[in-house]
Amino acid sequence: MTTTVSIGLLILRLAVGLTIAGHGAQKAFGWFGGSGFVKQSAVFQGQGLTPGWFWASLAVLGELGGGLSVASGFLTPLGAAGIVGAMFLAVNRTRPNGFWNWNRGYEFPLLLLATAVAIGIAGPGAFALDTLFGLHLSIWVFLVLAVLAVLTDGVAMYLSGRSTAAARAA
Repeated sequence: MTTTVSIGLLILRLAVGLTIAGHGAQKAFGWFGGSGFVKQSAVFQGQGLTPGWFWASLAVLGELGGGLSVASGFLTPLGAAGIVGAMFLAVNRTRPNGFWNWNRGYEFPLLLLATAVAIGIAGPGAFALDTLFGLHLSIWVFLVLAVLAVLTDGVAMYLSGRSTAAARAA
């Protein structure tokens, strides 16, 4: 891999990883104007994602853990798959608002999801902890974990849709 490609991947990893980690810190600790874990759990619970603490934990793991993993280039396929899972759910939850972010649409989470997929496929580049420690995880690790994350989100969306429909019927 050329030095310029590795520098490009480093910039991309840092920008996306730290951005998504910040969103995870909002959910986990209430930093940067976020809700914190207890309130975030209640939000997920109110959206039909039960138990709320479980789904909040997955969001924090995918965003904070995945973001820090991608930014540092440590266990990059795992971190990228975590971001894919978190952003797949975010895209689907914001889809009714349309595409554009000004209307709370799915533009921003889709961009983060696509970038995480690209990093998961391309790898972290030369300037990463994975490279420093000689960790060369196969692209298949990323692909399998990303598919599992998306399937987990599919279950969440199905279950929340069922509980929302039941609440409307009651």
